[in-house]
Amino acid sequence: MKNLLRFALVPLAAAALHAADFRDHLGLQLYSLRAQTKESTTGALDLAKSYGVKEVELAGTGTPPMAPEKFAEELRSRGLVPVSAHFGYQLFEKDAAAVIREAKTLGVKFVVVPYPPVGADKMFSEELARKTAAKFNEWGAACKKEGLRFGYHPHGLEFRPTSAGKGETVFDILVRETNPEFVSFQMDVFWVYYAGQDPVKLLEKYPKRWVTMHLKDMLKGFATGVHTGGTPPTAKVTVGQGQIDYPSILRAAQKIGIQHYFLEDETPTPLQCIPDSFKYLRALKL
Repeated sequence: MKNLLRFALVPLAAAALHAADFRDHLGLQLYSLRAQTKESTTGALDLAKSYGVKEVELAGTGTPPMAPEKFAEELRSRGLVPVSAHFGYQLFEKDAAAVIREAKTLGVKFVVVPYPPVGADKMFSEELARKTAAKFNEWGAACKKEGLRFGYHPHGLEFRPTSAGKGETVFDILVRETNPEFVSFQMDVFWVYYAGQDPVKLLEKYPKRWVTMHLKDMLKGFATGVHTGGTPPTAKVTVGQGQIDYPSILRAAQKIGIQHYFLEDETPTPLQCIPDSFKYLRALKL
């Protein structure tokens, strides 16, 4: 019996040892170069290429916006692969079919809504979560029909406790009421952590729902447990220099099979912090 158990465990151990390394799909969210894009869209793409990445996530098609066909061509000419793109909730609400057409023209696989449809009070209520989930199911089904995967990127507003208590948050409602066949989620480690959540536990709680991830770090000593979805730029620092335990998070992310990891720099000094963050991440021993 002992021998049988030992042999049965060998494939599991081997699978764990050969889990996909996050560095195999480590890319850049181009929003990181938003200031540089305002000066020159093609110059910003040259910068992205200089960081040694192949995969990128899009947040628009430049300043002023390029035609999607032209932007896709500029990416291809630099060997940059557009894996994912962010599109605002309002764009989907206005014309979901147009968003899908643009995503297909750009050549992305993932289409992500990056912010909830909240008002000035930034209150993501339980009722709004249910209405939003219904919209996500609708848009996700439309995306799947066209060969795309729809996702949502929480910003922290979703982690307020619900009236049910027992540790439930509005995010739990959003997950529960969206169809896994149509809706996935993108974890932004910074916003999850800022809202007082444990990224590792959240990955483990919903291992089949998280598909992609944003990487950025928080200034040591900066307060957490806040659900506003906003901080000053100085709250963000080079990955590896802040208070977030990235080795543990990335081990958990690899274990559940996160497919793509995007560095997103929102620091005041991206041209310094982006290469330093990549240097840290590429050298990290897990």
